[in-house]
Amino acid sequence: MKPINVGLLGIGTVGGGTFNVLKRNQSEIQRRAGRGIQITAVADKDLARAQSVVGEGVRVTDDAFTVVRDPDIDIVVELIGGYTIAKTLILEAIANGKHVVTANKALLATHGNEIFARAREKGVMVAFEAAVAGGIPIIKALREGLTANRIEWIAGIINGTSNFILSEMRDKGLAFDTVLAEAQRLGYAEADPTFDIQGIDAAHKLTIMSAIAFGIPMQFEKAYTEGIAALTKDDIRYAEQLGYRIKLLGITRRTPAGIELRVHPTLIPARRLIANVEGVMNAVLVKGDAVGATLYYGAGAGAEPTASAVVADLVDVTRMQTADPENRVPHLAFQPDQLSDTPILPMEEVETSYYLRLRVFDRPGVLADVARILADHTISIDAMVQKEPAEGEDQADIVLLTHRTIEKHTNAAIARIEALPTVSGKITRIRLEELGRH
Repeated sequence: MKPINVGLLGIGTVGGGTFNVLKRNQSEIQRRAGRGIQITAVADKDLARAQSVVGEGVRVTDDAFTVVRDPDIDIVVELIGGYTIAKTLILEAIANGKHVVTANKALLATHGNEIFARAREKGVMVAFEAAVAGGIPIIKALREGLTANRIEWIAGIINGTSNFILSEMRDKGLAFDTVLAEAQRLGYAEADPTFDIQGIDAAHKLTIMSAIAFGIPMQFEKAYTEGIAALTKDDIRYAEQLGYRIKLLGITRRTPAGIELRVHPTLIPARRLIANVEGVMNAVLVKGDAVGATLYYGAGAGAEPTASAVVADLVDVTRMQTADPENRVPHLAFQPDQLSDTPILPMEEVETSYYLRLRVFDRPGVLADVARILADHTISIDAMVQKEPAEGEDQADIVLLTHRTIEKHTNAAIARIEALPTVSGKITRIRLEELGRH
């Protein structure tokens, strides 16, 4: 049977990994796919680098449009990244009847609805396992493996850079800026780490998982994002003393009022498996009504882990390309005309628990004032730690853990507490999730 011809757009870290995995495991992949899969054209601005990776027998060009328009190409793999030229090339490939495999989470989270609609019109597939959590097959698990379930919630460590930083801060007691510099030196963080440390990269991935889990359109613009740059080693230490770890979590949950879609630092009980995911590793916890809680763990980035997902998509597309488009697995798991208009819940309406750290003057009645304000806003205290002032100082930390409450109530209480004359500066607020009880 005629091999499947693949056009590869971008042969950087993941592109090179994809080429190498396909070449190394060629016979195994052919046995699984039922026919050969070969990269016959590569587009990259750095022609010399591209040629050095692919060697002889593969056409190399710096014009990606010649690849997406080539009638001999069956599948286009987009590994360029970004929102602009990548989107144009994917839409052009679709218009030319090509199936598409992409690792571009930012593009799908922001323009996925349009891209999937175009693909349906042309009867082609867009596969994107590599867009979320690198080599972990979480998209396939959500779209196929858990299809019998009503998904209740997802919580994921889905950004390796942030997880590495928090792991190092906890293990070594270092400040955020120090660990960020080390992450950049090791190549775990970009020169501009904004997307990673501010939670934007995680929000892209969470948007995709939420759409698949709950059968809703991509709505990245409604995701709440809060990064890790403001976290201190003191908060990490206090959390540890209380039996918790702090992780940057992406959380999406189905509630009667709407769907939560949020990324922020989160206290997790240290006994939970996901709390013990360290370094640059990723993990996604999915709760289904039938299966219960399932955990998916592995490398969330890197050349060959991500290539593993890209090649798996190539095999899937190869197997399914002759199938009636109506009988293929839908892009977002649910049939396109069955997507729901369930709203995304505003952050102020989300219900969760909280870690609150106050810097207070050592005066009688401080704790009573704080407790009274919390009670006024129907917030009950679950645990409390009161630190003694350091020698020669008249201020100390109070750390409170609350029971579950609505975010807007917490916001109102924090505003009143910060206005107390006995409270110094801003309150540190970190959300807390048990990831077991709810």
